[in-house]
Amino acid sequence: MIVLNDFKRQWSVVGKSVLAATERVGSSGSYILGKEVAAFEKALAEFWGVAYAVGTGNGLDAVEIALRCLDLQPGDKVLTTPLSAFATTLAIVRAGGVPVFTDVDNKGAIDLAQCRILLERDRSIRFFVPVHLYGAPLDLQELRRLQDDFELRVVEDCAQCIGASQDGIRAGTVGRMAATSFYPTKNLGALGDAGAVLTNDPALAGTAAELRNYGQSSHYLHSRRGLNSRLDELHAAILHDALLPHLSEWTSARQAIAARYRKEISNPALQLLSLSPTTAPVWHLFPVLVEPAGREDFRSYLESCGIVSGVHYPRIIPDQSALAGVPFERAFELSRAEHFSRSEVSLPVHPFMTQEEVGAVITACNLWKK
Repeated sequence: MIVLNDFKRQWSVVGKSVLAATERVGSSGSYILGKEVAAFEKALAEFWGVAYAVGTGNGLDAVEIALRCLDLQPGDKVLTTPLSAFATTLAIVRAGGVPVFTDVDNKGAIDLAQCRILLERDRSIRFFVPVHLYGAPLDLQELRRLQDDFELRVVEDCAQCIGASQDGIRAGTVGRMAATSFYPTKNLGALGDAGAVLTNDPALAGTAAELRNYGQSSHYLHSRRGLNSRLDELHAAILHDALLPHLSEWTSARQAIAARYRKEISNPALQLLSLSPTTAPVWHLFPVLVEPAGREDFRSYLESCGIVSGVHYPRIIPDQSALAGVPFERAFELSRAEHFSRSEVSLPVHPFMTQEEVGAVITACNLWKK
């Protein structure tokens, strides 16, 4: 089968480095918030082009910590997208915010033009958590204008877009803070859960470091109501030694696969995303849209061809039962988000695919008839 993520092939590349990092950490006797975490945070910040990275236990906590660093208060409205992993909204709710949903654009990303209309209408909204979906960055120039025009406190959710840029601006560098995830399926994925907060502000970085560690400003001195969300030494060492050094190479491989898909998939029943020529996605996912009535038929057909596919995401966030009884707002009709939820199919795009496998996916897509 051609799978969505091939961790066995990845292990054949990184296994020796992982085991060496494990031996080093294990023999050090230091397992929590030591030199391995500090080294990875420094390397990650340098890769990203920001001043500070603060490791966390996962990406959900990273979003929550960032919002709390920016002084989100219970009941504050937080503008966000209805089309993403539920963790984005869950972090807002856990931090005490009230999610406010606008629709998405024709790329599945939050509609920044609609956001501007809403922000002009409702000046009480001071927080914004946009998601760079599928590995394609938002219009970062417009995001910056929205931040400036409405004095927004922006936390960019960069879980799917590490290394992506638009007009030469790196995703995660426009907002006051950014959050990312190292869940195994991510472009930079750990061998388990992990995440990070990113910022250029030393005070915010210091607050994030306290919040992730029970709110301690020093040992046994708790100045904030924090979390237990520490990136551990082992994950940090593995990320630093075995995974981050390959990220640029793996990103280039994803981009080459996506370029071939975009050039060679030619089936009127499949709609590919329309992207600006100044956008440099990192293709965490490669989505195609099909008519909703034919989605499961298309996925079954791909499976019969030996190809695994995915759906991101089958239900928009406001319709999730977990939000029953939770305050939130639908600022507009969410028709485009609902269309994506009924139509999207993710094709394999991991960096260990062979050219033959890429060709097999293209052939299967072109031969499918709805």
